Amino acid sequence: MMSNRMARSALAAAVFAIAAGSAAWAQDYPSRSLTIVVPYAAGGTLDTVARYIGNSLSEKFGKPVLVENRTGGGTVIGTNVVAKAAPDGYTLLMGSSTPLAINDSLYKKLPYDPKTDLKLLALVAASPLVMVVNPASPIRSYADLIAEAKAKPMSYASAGIGSPHHLFMELMMSIAGIHMTHIPYRGTLPALTDVVAGQLPVMFCDLISGLELMKAGKVRPIFAGTSARLPVLPDVPSAAEVGLSNFNAASWLGIAVTGGTPLPVQSKLHDEIIAIVKSEAFKSTVDKLGMTTMHSGSLEELDAFVKTEIVRWGEVVRVSGATAE
Repeated sequence: MMSNRMARSALAAAVFAIAAGSAAWAQDYPSRSLTIVVPYAAGGTLDTVARYIGNSLSEKFGKPVLVENRTGGGTVIGTNVVAKAAPDGYTLLMGSSTPLAINDSLYKKLPYDPKTDLKLLALVAASPLVMVVNPASPIRSYADLIAEAKAKPMSYASAGIGSPHHLFMELMMSIAGIHMTHIPYRGTLPALTDVVAGQLPVMFCDLISGLELMKAGKVRPIFAGTSARLPVLPDVPSAAEVGLSNFNAASWLGIAVTGGTPLPVQSKLHDEIIAIVKSEAFKSTVDKLGMTTMHSGSLEELDAFVKTEIVRWGEVVRVSGATAE
């Protein structure tokens, strides 16, 4: 019969062997192509950032990095692909506050647990939201919107069920005491296309997707969902200026990997993505798009960040009354 000392020695040897094997595997990682899953349509904010990061990782690793758009289900379909993938670091998620925090409260039952089935590797950027209307609309201010919504039935577009665009519109309506029917799309650009065409009158859009359309007069910005005016839209009032204090309508973007991926692989990806985000080239790109880069901290700090965000967005879901069911 094995003594306690022998058992402890055997266990320690096994743990050391596993750790050594993981470290050696991480040194060889990646040995083949990677895939970044984007749970939104091509051409939107997350897709644009995912392709930039994918190209940068490909240059660093010397391996192809493919970007795959998997839309539908309010980001659940694409996110679940990553959550259920092999935990080997070859399938990444270009995520945001929606799949990694909001959906936990929005859905009664998710096919994945954002706290355990996914691991946030790095925060990438924050994107403010701007309320826009079709330029032919009589709505020229927040007050006009409230009056119009009270006078007749209205609908609004969003980037999808559970998106910040959806939740902040619901929150704004609850504050203003109005109701509009939600028409969800599979991403910001399809929704914006219909607002430009006059199919729907209004939406919250992320700045990166709508800025050029605003400049071209294809949509009219009503207010920025932030506490201060945006430098790229100096003539557009902030949420605070129109009477929405502590509103802060913005979404964050981040890269995640399948939960259970070996820590050395997580660390390698974390370090490389952080280096990309800190580069002057990335900062310049993000600045031009009206976004800001974000500080990630350690992997442990990112775990705490996700838990905090789940609680914060849970309160927004509760106050807004939004649901995906």
